[in-house]
Amino acid sequence: MNDDRGRFTHFDASGDAHMVDVTAKLVTARSATAEGLITMAPATLAAIRAGASRKGDVLGVARIAAIQAAKRTEMLIPLCHQIPLAGVDIAWMFPDDATVHCTVTTRTVAPTGVEMEALTATSVALLTVYDMCKATDRGMIISGIRLMHKEGGRSGTWDRKED
Repeated sequence: MNDDRGRFTHFDASGDAHMVDVTAKLVTARSATAEGLITMAPATLAAIRAGASRKGDVLGVARIAAIQAAKRTEMLIPLCHQIPLAGVDIAWMFPDDATVHCTVTTRTVAPTGVEMEALTATSVALLTVYDMCKATDRGMIISGIRLMHKEGGRSGTWDRKED
């Protein structure tokens, strides 16, 4: 049995980078969820939540940016496969008066997973919030971007254990 777990699959036997051949992999339903945070001045978050940002609906624009990023991940991450996305869901939470928590879930039916799409979408969503608010708050901090859950494929389900 050829078990790729525990080794870097994006390198061939000679050590050269290559795109993993997924021809023999089963086409299955797969999903991934990633999260991240952006911390800002309380006044900045209050303006975002009130829809009072000078640039408009910050979280609405960031939602669209996340979807676009998920759809274009293969153009940004050199060895990612182009996959058909079945869905991209973005959720916002506000754990305190200075933090926006972003969660992105991506879904596909394909021979490879959607973890990179979820992570890319989360990153771009938070970068978009920064871009739209930087004129008033350049001290924002993006942090905690990480995979939380994946399911499907040969390796099955994986959940992040609490840190």
